[in-house]
Amino acid sequence: MTGNGHEYTDPDDPIGSEPADPVTDDFADADRGLVARLEPGVVKDDRGRVVWDTGAYAFLEEECPDTANPSLWRQSRLCAKQGLYKVTEGIYQVRGLDLSNMTLVEGDQGVLVIDPLISAETARAGLDLYRSRRGDRPVSGVIYSHSHVDHFGGVGGVTEGNVPILAPKDFMENAVSENVYVGPAMARRGLFHTGARIPPGPRGQIGVGLGQAGSTGTVTLIAPNRAITRTGQEEVVDGVRIVFQMTPGTEAPAEMNFYFPEHRALCMAENATHNLHNLLTLRGALVRDARAWSGYLDESIELFAYDSDVLFASHHWPTWGTERLVSFLSLQRDLYAYLHDQTVRMMNQGLVGSEIAETLRMPPGLERSWHTRGYYGSVNHNVKAIYQRYMGWFDGNPAHLWPHPPEAAAVRYVECMGGVAEVVRKAGEYRDRGDLRFAATLLDHAVFSRPDDEEARLALADVYERLGFGAENGTWRNFYLQGAAELREGGQGASIPQVTGLTSALSVDQLFASLAIRVNGPRAWNEYFVIDWVFTDLDTIHRTTLSNGALTSREKPRRGEPDLTVTLNKFRLLRLLAGKGTEGMVFSGDEGLVDRLMGLLDEPDPTFNIVIP
Repeated sequence: MTGNGHEYTDPDDPIGSEPADPVTDDFADADRGLVARLEPGVVKDDRGRVVWDTGAYAFLEEECPDTANPSLWRQSRLCAKQGLYKVTEGIYQVRGLDLSNMTLVEGDQGVLVIDPLISAETARAGLDLYRSRRGDRPVSGVIYSHSHVDHFGGVGGVTEGNVPILAPKDFMENAVSENVYVGPAMARRGLFHTGARIPPGPRGQIGVGLGQAGSTGTVTLIAPNRAITRTGQEEVVDGVRIVFQMTPGTEAPAEMNFYFPEHRALCMAENATHNLHNLLTLRGALVRDARAWSGYLDESIELFAYDSDVLFASHHWPTWGTERLVSFLSLQRDLYAYLHDQTVRMMNQGLVGSEIAETLRMPPGLERSWHTRGYYGSVNHNVKAIYQRYMGWFDGNPAHLWPHPPEAAAVRYVECMGGVAEVVRKAGEYRDRGDLRFAATLLDHAVFSRPDDEEARLALADVYERLGFGAENGTWRNFYLQGAAELREGGQGASIPQVTGLTSALSVDQLFASLAIRVNGPRAWNEYFVIDWVFTDLDTIHRTTLSNGALTSREKPRRGEPDLTVTLNKFRLLRLLAGKGTEGMVFSGDEGLVDRLMGLLDEPDPTFNIVIP
């Protein structure tokens, strides 16, 4: 048991089932304002493929079994509630139709859409549900609260883009860097993070703590046309006045909270939800700044909270009443401040991240609240994230400076321990004593030493499953159960959704950057050539230089002659990068260089191994 993070490895442990606060209004708040449910709760794409199914989680209405942590079961029951809800006069939310919420604010002529979910199909279904009860109001504006895909991906289902679309500054840069540059790697890890391939059920996926799961429809992006650049900035969209607060470096690199003065309603984006959030997501991301996060929450209290009657966010359910929402924000503020300050204090006493994660205990005032528990983030891995932010991957111990990678180390560990059979036997002893963590460590060495040893693989799968069944953290459960499934059944490819609009929304600089990270460096070591790309539609020239295996680019080169000049427009470049050839381009110089460049590119591997070498 790693109690400080609430990731319980033993589902029979009484602490795991003990309520954080026996007096709670969460279920009343989650049900409050229900207008209508989507019946049946199934959303399909144009081909008839199911992209969302609320009914898959009907089992959560049963008593918690011994294959799930009772606290996570409770959280998942709350997150599974689905329908159109009235937040306050003129503000509605669609909840339970995707990982995130879509909020609708009624204006003079139409309705503003805040954070239109992941998929165009679920966003469209949510808008249709709203219109079935509130009238066929046109969409008169869109707000992206931040740069994660579950807050913009469904925009194509609610608008064609001919309305004001508001987003924090640097939104596009950050949306691109996460979803394009490292998209394949994150998609593979994301299978573990969300449990997307684990069937919902008492022994399977029961949610991720932040919501149930992500929809699997068409991801879209329409670039914003109105930037929010400073705290205190006011905008009026369709007669609705909005006051913004910039919060960069919190839950996303580009994020903002905002306040509706006439509604006395405060939107906290994803900065204050009903769980401890991630400072470093298990799927991978930039490390977030816990100190800044806490500071922005305190600023939200000062700027908006005392003038608010309701607080809502892009996940979970609202909090009503000024006193209650101030208390909620204050606890969330203290949560991130305590994590940051105590981790840094212990760093300065010489402890490394893994030691601090085992040592740090949260104060009773935070432990007693459900919304500070580690359903999505955890104390344990957030502490390590804070350490990483300041100190990096190296803990200062010279023995850890140049270790063997996992497979090579495993061979040596297993050799020292007497072979795979002996390692499996010893792991079984630790498992039977309840030390599942060390049993997993031993069996991981066995599997990486002999990945074809079925006994070792099945033993590790059993340990992972037991760890998953006891985890209060939804993403920990999913990682363990997905790991167990791949050990038993083999690797499973990443589910990369169809994306409409994301690539075309990239700047030319970003397109060449996405090309550069695909160059196979060793194959390109001895290549050297320069190409000028003349864009007729953008009235600009970009020069790419391949040298020493690195592809670099600059706009408007001032000196030197290229080996090839390509005259084209952005559409032709997009076609080239999609593998559709050079039709429509005009060449001057060595035309074969384009084919040479394309021949040096690697394709991402969406099925790379994680639990085996």
